[in-house]
Parts: sequence; structure tokens; C-alpha cells
Amino acid sequence: MIRFSQLAKNDRELRDAYGRFPSGVTALAALVNGVPVGMTASAFVPVSLSPPLVSVCMQSSSSTWPRLKSAGRIGISFLGQNHDIVARQLAAKTGDRFAGIAWDSADDGAIFMEGATAWLDCTVESEITAGDHEIVLFRVHHLTTHQHVNPLVFHGSKFHQLQPIL
Repeated sequence: MIRFSQLAKNDRELRDAYGRFPSGVTALAALVNGVPVGMTASAFVPVSLSPPLVSVCMQSSSSTWPRLKSAGRIGISFLGQNHDIVARQLAAKTGDRFAGIAWDSADDGAIFMEGATAWLDCTVESEITAGDHEIVLFRVHHLTTHQHVNPLVFHGSKFHQLQPIL
């Protein structure tokens, strides 16, 4: 017989259950008034090919997202297998999130992490409130892929690297 937990009584179990779904890790970054602003997100979803749209879920309590969304363009980098430290640093609540991180910016201010599997140069299309998060829909204007780089994967509240099945 299947037994389920009571969601209202145990948010930790719900968080753990969500964590059982592996996901890639993205860095969202841009220059805001000449200063790099960035954060990580693992709730990334490709939405549409025509028009080119993707979505990322942001915690409503984020203090970084309101600053970042004020940028005209936002870079989304799909973090590579060697970016575990970058992911932790960009998710930090304090300190210089960009210290020692190799990044570059486009003319439009979008920031991209070196060593990523792909870069998407985006603008915010719309936002939808969804519980304790905002679903942010982005329009993709430019992209670059790096086929030789493997992704960083987030699963069970830990970072992992993919291993091919032979």
C-alpha cells in the first residue's frame, strides 16, 4: 500500500521530494549600473521554439532578482561540470559573488560565465506569481553553445557531474 506524507505538516519532505528530480544549474547575470549582479537557479525550463522562450523560477523573497531584472538584458549561462564553486558563490547571501569567477559581458550588459555549456542572451518577457515563487518568462535573442562542455547537475541538494553509460 502506498503511503503519502501530509504536505501541510512537513515542508522538508516536499523539498526533499523536489530534490529527487535532477536538474541543470543556471547562472543569471547582468551589469546593473556598471556592477555585475548575478544568481543561480536550477528551475529552468525551455518553453517555446517560436518565439524562443525559456522560464526560470525565482523565490519571491530573493533580494537579487529585483536588482537583476532592472537590467535591459540578462545572460543565462548553463553551468558546466567544473562550476560547483561558481554555483555556490553566485548563490551566496553575502560577499562578492563574482570574486575569482571568469566571466565576460556582451555589449548589451548580459554577463556570461566562462566554461558554461551554453549562453542565452535574454530579456524578461513576463512574470507570473506562483505561490512563493515568480515564474519568469524570458525571450532569447542570441545564443552560443559549447558542445565540448558537460553540464553541472543538481540532485538531492548536491552538485553532480554526468557520467556516460557505456
